[in-house]
Amino acid sequence: MLFNSLDFAIFLPIVFSVYWILNTSNLRLQNAFLVLASYVFYGWWDWRFLGLVFISTLTGYLTGLGIEQSAQQRRKWFWLLASIVINLGLLGFYKYYNFFADSFNASFSFLGSPLIAPSLQLILPIGISFYTFQTLSYSIDIYRGSIKATRDLIAFSAFHSFFPQLVAGPIERATNLLPQFYVRRSFDYGQAVDGLRQILWGLFKKVVIADNCAVFANTIFSDPSAYSASTLVLGALFFTFQIYGDFSGYSDIAIGVARLLGFNLMQNFAFPYFSRDIAEFWRRWHISLSTWFRDYVYIPLGGSRGGTWLKIRNIFVIFLASGLWHGANWTFVIWGALNALYYLPVVLLGRNRDHLEIVAQGRLLPSFKEVLQIGLTFALTVFAWIFFRAESLSHALTYIAGLFSPSLFSVPNFPGDSAALTVIPLVIIFLLIEWWGREHSYAIERLGVNWGRVGRWSFYYALAILIINFTRGDQMFIYFQF
Repeated sequence: MLFNSLDFAIFLPIVFSVYWILNTSNLRLQNAFLVLASYVFYGWWDWRFLGLVFISTLTGYLTGLGIEQSAQQRRKWFWLLASIVINLGLLGFYKYYNFFADSFNASFSFLGSPLIAPSLQLILPIGISFYTFQTLSYSIDIYRGSIKATRDLIAFSAFHSFFPQLVAGPIERATNLLPQFYVRRSFDYGQAVDGLRQILWGLFKKVVIADNCAVFANTIFSDPSAYSASTLVLGALFFTFQIYGDFSGYSDIAIGVARLLGFNLMQNFAFPYFSRDIAEFWRRWHISLSTWFRDYVYIPLGGSRGGTWLKIRNIFVIFLASGLWHGANWTFVIWGALNALYYLPVVLLGRNRDHLEIVAQGRLLPSFKEVLQIGLTFALTVFAWIFFRAESLSHALTYIAGLFSPSLFSVPNFPGDSAALTVIPLVIIFLLIEWWGREHSYAIERLGVNWGRVGRWSFYYALAILIINFTRGDQMFIYFQF
């Protein structure tokens, strides 16, 4: 079920109403209803994959108890390993089997000894990259002694399958979200209004910005050799705002829906395109995944401690792993390696903690130096997104080769370029609003709050009208395929 679908527009009010009616009943009943609602939400796409969610849930619950109840370190390690093997096994089989099989076949064909590893007709279950990582972090945290294992299977099931963030995050930690299922939630009007406001902004990002940028990005990326360098630059920019509007829009809607139900999810995006270096960008982009790799891969490997080669190794490990997490394609691996190369100078020079606060905090405009820093970081990010968007390495290289042409200074020309003249101003307005609200958890958190009833509601209605006017049907979220 998509957040931007009519189905969800019917589903959410029903869940909201029943959920708060049950608030007067037993807490376990209310949590059980959330589990049921979450399974309906996920099964609406394909009920056959509900079994994977259940297996992952049961794995996390039982291995968590096994780790905590084991007196010997060896037994604790056994249960942790079981959680890792089962969850990564499910993820690896459905997401990476064909990738590695095809790579294996191609390698032996290149060496002149053709071998055939069979390919399977597998459908990638939506959200599997997210809920398996959430379960893994739960097991690891128990092993480390950071949290206690829960004996409440219903609460754990609700935590694991919580429908707002089930299929595309944020990847929540049990330390934050699980305790919220242990206590009775009270309806808070202010929290609910704030949730609705964030949902509205998320829908604007997704429907108005992402889906409409996608039309032009898809057109240009479909045949890069047919377009001028200036058009290719514009295509990369369209995808840059498509993926940001799409994924951060999903996160805003997920967080907003959770707030309607009395839950607080972590912020997943913090205005990353205003970053002054690549380290700041990765602190602000897909925060739940970046911090997951930091806490469960990077730091255990040694982090930034140790010698230069150790630092280089650790940086490449997490970025290559992040790239592969995003998709079973060599383009994602190259995208990860490219970001590792961007990141290396910052870490090796000890500048990776330079920009912890948002740019131009307390000021309307950035300094000239900050403008240059933002521009360079943004340009590097746009270039890397070409690999992320491309269908194959040859596709990416063809696209990049087309950028190095005298036509870079020509006027962009592509089918539908006149329609783009409507979307480009919307992107600019979107960026201005994001800049204005960059010191808050989402751009319009405080925008319009003190305008008075007429001004405030006029602004909200304007966003709603744009969403309705620019909708392109039930467009899938990009991260559903990861």
